[in-house]
Amino acid sequence: MQKRLIGLFLCAIAVCGLASIASPALGKDPVKIIYDTDMGNDIDDVFALAMLNNLEKRGEIDFLAITLTKDNKYAAPYCQLIDAFYDNPNVPIGAVKDSGCETFDGKFLRQTLEAKDENGDLMFPFFDLANDKTQYYDSVELLRKTLASQEDGSVVIAQVGFSTNLARLLDTPGDDYSPLNGRELAAKKVKYLVAMAGNYVERQKEYNVIKDVPSAQKVFAEWPTPIFASGFEVGREIHMTGDMMKNDYEYVKYHPVKEAFKYYRGSLDAEQCTWDLTTILFAARQDRGYFDLSESGEITVDDEGFTTFEPKADGKAKYFKVSREQIVRVQEAFAWLCSEKL
Repeated sequence: MQKRLIGLFLCAIAVCGLASIASPALGKDPVKIIYDTDMGNDIDDVFALAMLNNLEKRGEIDFLAITLTKDNKYAAPYCQLIDAFYDNPNVPIGAVKDSGCETFDGKFLRQTLEAKDENGDLMFPFFDLANDKTQYYDSVELLRKTLASQEDGSVVIAQVGFSTNLARLLDTPGDDYSPLNGRELAAKKVKYLVAMAGNYVERQKEYNVIKDVPSAQKVFAEWPTPIFASGFEVGREIHMTGDMMKNDYEYVKYHPVKEAFKYYRGSLDAEQCTWDLTTILFAARQDRGYFDLSESGEITVDDEGFTTFEPKADGKAKYFKVSREQIVRVQEAFAWLCSEKL
């Protein structure tokens, strides 16, 4: 009996220890996050969206809106499907208009929305694409509407796609949502911008930058709040493994994240870099030490799409750094936050 009590006591300590790692600090207000994404080009955007939904269920964030920079008609419905799966169907979604940025369907958007089971029925009948009549916001309008309604200095924007929406926001005049122009509105309402963009250890072009170079140049030059950049080199080192994909999503027969992964990678045995997820983890848990940061400086984007960081004491930008020990911690957090059932 005494051994059993000791065992139960040790189990309780272990559970409490895990809870202290996985749960938000007591007394902290949820982080208000807008997710700006090119959903449909790579599967890491999907994992990031799953994380956002689970972080909101935990009470760690207030998931304000999704704004899209991929100019494809299936991107918004796919986001709606994911949110509905996580019992969070009311997150406002904005679609980009007339950007010309990556209009193709990609490998998993339409495919997952239309996926059928072995009986020929929709795998995810809670969202019927054929009968969807949703009128989605314009992305920039939704940014203005959302920011105007929040407290000053309270919003974190996680940009994991192109800079199209944020560049357009900067140029907007005052409107019915706010008399402030876009730059003034961002300066007043945004706490900081965290962006998956660029490369800060190698001279290498990065996808999110080169797909809309003028917008990236504008945002890094003119954005009025602090900027934290997660470079290509960070997410490249942190992976979702095949074992995670095969084992962690088995609590339902069909999981839209898992099915999308199969469409995109072709196999559950593949590994996936986690570029976009790094921004979400930082936004939600900035004070947990998952990443180190560079000194302050300025990020510039040249006409070819190369990013350069120049240290400056009064600079508004910093970029992520990650150690081998941090990589292990971050990977564990990703595995938990993407797949857990709350």
